[in-house]
Amino acid sequence: MVAVRVYVEGGGDSHALRIACRRGFKVFMEKAGLSGKMPRFVPSGTRRQAYKNFQTTHLQGGDNYALLLVDSESPVTDDSPWVHLQNRPEDSWEKPHNARDEQCHLMVQCMETWLLADRESLSLFFAQGFNENALPASANLEDIAKEDLLNGLRNATRACKRKASYGKGEHSFKLLALIDPKKVSEASPWAKRFIDALKELAAR
Repeated sequence: MVAVRVYVEGGGDSHALRIACRRGFKVFMEKAGLSGKMPRFVPSGTRRQAYKNFQTTHLQGGDNYALLLVDSESPVTDDSPWVHLQNRPEDSWEKPHNARDEQCHLMVQCMETWLLADRESLSLFFAQGFNENALPASANLEDIAKEDLLNGLRNATRACKRKASYGKGEHSFKLLALIDPKKVSEASPWAKRFIDALKELAAR
């Protein structure tokens, strides 16, 4: 039986953060309705390290089937995630030999896009002092720039009484385990693509 490994950007700074990353994605996918064997989520730290880890497992072949999940960092204008990553000057990544588009997934423009798709869960998590009006507004969440997303979350949580202002390491994976995957799929076609791909692999 082939084991699916998802190499994720982020979560590589500490043992506790890696645990939180794995748990966040596992709970999120369980809530999304994933049945069958759960993929192994591998926190990889930097995006380049995630790419290198993916490349190593993919080229080794064998019983492990590798997927890559990284922030797009910018708007995506091509249907192929590999083309997007190759065209970004900051990445310029070549698609590994025999890798398929279905093995590469993007959080557009970053994971915080997923969080903003479920503002109700954000409000419940941060509670008193949370200012939803400070979050960026757009008919298409994937159009919101990464920096605007992060600044919006920090501003919305600046006056919270019981939790610190939003911090990627401190809060992101806890929130991932709380948000509604249905809302995320409806707001982000690229997130839906990722969820659907894992469900399809689990059903094989």
